Amino acid sequence: MDLKHAKGAVEAMLFAHGEPVSAAQLSEVLELDEETVIRLLHSLQDDYESQNRGLCLLRLEERWQLSTKNAYSSQVKAVLDKRRNTPLSQAALETLAIIAYNQPVSRSFVEQVRGVDSSSAVQTLIQKGLVEEAGRLDLPGRPVSFRTTDVFLRTFGLHDLSELPPLHGEENFPAADEPAPAVQQAPEDGGPGPADG
Repeated sequence: MDLKHAKGAVEAMLFAHGEPVSAAQLSEVLELDEETVIRLLHSLQDDYESQNRGLCLLRLEERWQLSTKNAYSSQVKAVLDKRRNTPLSQAALETLAIIAYNQPVSRSFVEQVRGVDSSSAVQTLIQKGLVEEAGRLDLPGRPVSFRTTDVFLRTFGLHDLSELPPLHGEENFPAADEPAPAVQQAPEDGGPGPADG
């Protein structure tokens, strides 16, 4: 791998990872010696400092992290606040309710209950701090599980999860380790569906 490509790869990995990464970790992935990776990191750092860029490369002890420059902090804060304050969509509210009442649950469980892909809704809830990863479930494939956060409790004025209001028809709601009922589709001819009886 030539150094120009390696430098781009370092930048891409730092951006994608988000959290601080050690030069040793980058070195292992790139299959380059650590000294070369450190030189690439310093070169990237110089690039960000010498150009009118919104990012900088921070060195935090032995780890490195891409960050926004302090000069743009007010604009970054404003856009993040705007995203956080956007009302939840119906899909996100449904997803949040399923997680809150059945936690910890996998995304596939949420999708079984809702009957549609819920990746975007789960990501929205994570970004707003209402939901977080809660480890892996002891199920085939060891799926990642999700649970609500303290932000969720504060947002909805709850002291703990026992204060959640009871669900209508709660006795029919599947347990988190049980398969969810199949979602019935309305007939294509527009006639009465199973629930319209």
